[in-house]
Amino acid sequence: MPQLDCVVEPHMVIDLSTQIDSIVETMHVERGDLVEKDQILVTLDSGVERAAVASARARADANADIRAGQVNVAFAERREERVQSLLEDDAVSTDQFDEVETETRLARLQLDQAEEATRLARLELHRAEETLRRHTIRSPIDGVVVQRYLSPGESVRFQPMLRLAQIDPLRVEVIVPVSAFGKISVGQRAIVQPEEPMVGNYQAKVTIVDRVADAASGTFRVALDLPNPDYSLPSGLKCMVQFLDDDATPLQSDAPNSAATQASADRDSSQL
Repeated sequence: MPQLDCVVEPHMVIDLSTQIDSIVETMHVERGDLVEKDQILVTLDSGVERAAVASARARADANADIRAGQVNVAFAERREERVQSLLEDDAVSTDQFDEVETETRLARLQLDQAEEATRLARLELHRAEETLRRHTIRSPIDGVVVQRYLSPGESVRFQPMLRLAQIDPLRVEVIVPVSAFGKISVGQRAIVQPEEPMVGNYQAKVTIVDRVADAASGTFRVALDLPNPDYSLPSGLKCMVQFLDDDATPLQSDAPNSAATQASADRDSSQL
């Protein structure tokens, strides 16, 4: 199979946005900056959210009601034990014991309510912290900043803030003649030669082979992953690709060799 034209593209392009309606407080990156996954890229205004977290944390940490409930339960249980002893000696009536027993149950219910309120306060704290966390925008990938759309002070209202591109690995897109269908498979290796000023050959691996051909052009598309760990290759380059067989030799085309065909034609004409 002859070398084919190809294009080197980013493996992934992301327009980074948020569902939060806020104001950009700080932009931590510029166009062209390399970024790592989970790196902080944008900080949104979060004064109200920080106050909400502080308030929720104070409620979650407050345990005065629980301590008071524990004291009331302990006192009610001791009192119930004393009245129980008096009831056994017929020193108090059954109604008096029922009243004391009911007070003990109410004290336990109040303690349960205080503990439940604390659990709800901790859930509210978690919700407030999650809301605050969303005001810190982090990178979902290792890559490069392609475009910065907003600046500090501008409003974020369901619009992109940054465009990121993942360039390790790079994506190589190839348009292949339909005559080669079935000869290229996922996992197959290929040699990619970028256009000048880049020099050298780079090994790539097939990741996608389209199952549907384009009838109008008689072609189908193939995508390859091209490792680029040091970011030495930019995306957006034209290139040539040579697919390899299992023996790391170029695939042979079914089309006849043009030079051999011409030589045979010359011999036939000389014999006439």
